[in-house]
Amino acid sequence: MQRVLRAAAAGIGHASGHRAPREAMSYDVVVVGAGPAGLAAAIRLKQLCRDADTDLSVCVLEKGSEVGAHVLSGNVFEPRALDELIPKWRQEDTPIRVPVSSDKFWLLTKNKAWTLPSPFDNKGNYVISLSQMVRWMASKAEELGVEVYPGFAASEILYDENQIVTGVATNDVGIAKDGSKRETFQPGRMTLLAEGCRGSLSEKIIRNHKLRESGQGQHQTYALGIKEVWEIEEGKHKPGSVIHTVGWPLDSKTYGGSFMYHLDDRQLAIGLVVALNYQNPFMSPYDEFQKFKQHPAVRTILDGGTVLQYGARTLNEGGFQSIPNPVFPGGAIIGCSAGFLNVPKIKGTHTAMKSGMLAAEATFKTLVEGSSMELYWENLKKSWIWEELYIARNYRPAFEYGFIPGIALSALERYVFKGKSPFTLKHGIPDHEATDMASLHSPIQYPKPDGQISFDVPTSLYRSSTNHEHDQPPHLRLRDPTVPERVNLPLYAGPESRYCPARVYEYVTDEKGDQKLHINAQNCLHCKACDIKDPKQNIEWTVPEGGGGPGYTVM
Repeated sequence: MQRVLRAAAAGIGHASGHRAPREAMSYDVVVVGAGPAGLAAAIRLKQLCRDADTDLSVCVLEKGSEVGAHVLSGNVFEPRALDELIPKWRQEDTPIRVPVSSDKFWLLTKNKAWTLPSPFDNKGNYVISLSQMVRWMASKAEELGVEVYPGFAASEILYDENQIVTGVATNDVGIAKDGSKRETFQPGRMTLLAEGCRGSLSEKIIRNHKLRESGQGQHQTYALGIKEVWEIEEGKHKPGSVIHTVGWPLDSKTYGGSFMYHLDDRQLAIGLVVALNYQNPFMSPYDEFQKFKQHPAVRTILDGGTVLQYGARTLNEGGFQSIPNPVFPGGAIIGCSAGFLNVPKIKGTHTAMKSGMLAAEATFKTLVEGSSMELYWENLKKSWIWEELYIARNYRPAFEYGFIPGIALSALERYVFKGKSPFTLKHGIPDHEATDMASLHSPIQYPKPDGQISFDVPTSLYRSSTNHEHDQPPHLRLRDPTVPERVNLPLYAGPESRYCPARVYEYVTDEKGDQKLHINAQNCLHCKACDIKDPKQNIEWTVPEGGGGPGYTVM
């Protein structure tokens, strides 16, 4: 009860301003996010406790209705970090069971697929469902004594009088729009933020503590990944087959590409990744994905198949140049919240897991041996994460010069300099600033979905199992409610109605005949593209009620 009173005295109470005590649960370490990084950190902490014959209480909060419900990745898994974390995992019944059997790289034109030398080395890697893998990791964490709580969305960072983070507040299930019903919070001696790409609490911490400036210094850049899982015909299924493509349907100024990964049980993961620094405000990444599936080389694989699931998620592409200092007073940022994706590998799970393990080791030494969390930052820079991202640092910014120069610079980096070039390229302007005025482009007429290979948004949304309770505070907020009609619509032709892969944002005609922005928050896939791409950074994505959002099972 002491912690409850201290939190209440700090001014944390009902939304109406009353400072009533709130339910509290105390842990030594609170991990926000049950993805690969958060669960790896929790497992590593408990392993260290076991080896030292001591104990730390560890809690993992997950905003999804269950572990894995919000995890999406087109995933060719590199097991390097898992080999370090659980060396005997191959001897267990895991969802990591389909080794890569072939690796192809295509350059697509409108009707042709040209085979190029593959720039990837996926020998020893696996084609997996990441949502299934984190469920298995959660079971391993619980075996070690970690308490995992799905359905709890961390919405607020808690500070003490010295501005040291002491934990997080969570949106309790059942809060109405008027703010009634108490919230709960989780105070802890150390808080690890593992929210995934563009984590809402992580972004506030990075901004408030100027962690990007004290890190590598450059802004983060992002891409939007849109994905489906299909069940395809037996004769077309090749377990472990991996295909990546570049080129069509994206224009020469837009960075991106696609993937097709054959899992087991006749399942195929297919997706399109579009960099969010694209210029044309009329572009719709969702419709580009539907268009991509109609390519003759792709449609041949999909014909006769059935879509099992749909989803979307943003991913970090800033790499080495954009790594923030991940340590703040009272905790650290791990995984994709900090941004450890290796862009040329198209992999970030192994680096996310390793960052969680390094943070766990620093946390243990801090709480048990009196060390400092700065050890995490120091060891990160000595780790294979740092070496790997340094070698890969120039691939993504090379494409700031266009597709052909990007391919040429990437080839030079890979085959001549081998990642040891004497220069480090910088990223261009932030993604939201890259959006051109609508007057510089013509509207794009996308083909009507055929209902067999391509689909409309409501059909896809149904396959994502997305659901939000209607009677709750809005989690998509406009900093200035006048910006959509005053700026976005007249100058950019309302791009939010197209960059969102769930059609959360639409302009509707009111009774006066004026176009007004309507937000369908219940459709939200939690991809966070709106938080990134809005031209004036007017949309703020915050966590909804815990348990809301997509319900992925095989993504």
